[in-house]
Amino acid sequence: MQFRFAETLIRVTHPDARAVLAAVSARLASGQGFALATINLDHLVKLSRDAAFRAAYAAQDLVVADGNPIVWLSWLARRPVRLVPGSDLVLPLVRAAAEAGRPVSFLGSTDESLRAAAARLERLVPGLRRGLLIAPPMGFDPGGVAAGEMLARLQALGPGLCLVALGAPKQEQLAALGRQLAPAVGFASVGAGVDFIAGHQRRAPAWVRAIAMEWLWRALSAPRRLLPRYAACAAILPGEAKKALLLRYGG
Repeated sequence: MQFRFAETLIRVTHPDARAVLAAVSARLASGQGFALATINLDHLVKLSRDAAFRAAYAAQDLVVADGNPIVWLSWLARRPVRLVPGSDLVLPLVRAAAEAGRPVSFLGSTDESLRAAAARLERLVPGLRRGLLIAPPMGFDPGGVAAGEMLARLQALGPGLCLVALGAPKQEQLAALGRQLAPAVGFASVGAGVDFIAGHQRRAPAWVRAIAMEWLWRALSAPRRLLPRYAACAAILPGEAKKALLLRYGG
C-alpha cells in the first residue's frame, strides 16, 4: 500500500507483524539500525500539511499499518496489509532485542512512566538489558542540540533498540535524525505504547479494539483534544478512498 503527497511517496513496507518483526530481528542481530513508523489516518492528515513530516517519513526504513482505515484503504486498492498497532509491537520488539542480546532504551513520555515501563518489561522479558531512560523536557525540539546529544548517548551505547514515545510528528522526526547520528540504533516510534505498558494510560478493552472502535474509546477519554483530530481524519477519508480506487484500477 502506498500514499502520495506531492513529490513524496510513502509506502507500507511490511504487510503484517510477522514480516516486520522478522526484519527487525535480522537488523538487531547484525547490529544494523533502523527507523520503524506505524502509519495511521492522523499521520495522513499531518503528512498532507507538513513537508518536514513527509521528509521524516520518507527516511523510515520500516512502515506498518497502525489503524483500521489504513487496512481498509489497502483492501480497496487491492494491496492488502494487516493491522499492526504500535502498542502491540512494544513487547515483541523488546523480546527480539533481548534474544539478540541488545539493550533496550526508552525516549519520551515522563521519567516515572519510563521507569515503570522498563521495570514491567524486565519482569515480562527474561534477559532484557536496560539501556537509557530519556524523558525530554516540555517543548523538546527533535531536531535541536539536545536531540543531538541524546542521540550521541544512544550511539555510544552501541547497537540496540530505542522505543520512542513522543507522539507524531516528533517521534518520526527524531528517528529520522537518529538514522544519521546513531546508525547502530533501531528506533521504533510507538506513541502511547510505553505509557500503556507502564500502566499510566488505559488502552481500550480487547472487545472494543475487535470492533474497530478504539478511536471512539480514545476520543471519549479526551474529547476536547481528540474529537477535532478525528474530525480531520474523517474529512480526508473520501479523498483517500478515491486515491485507493485509482491505485486499484490504474496501477
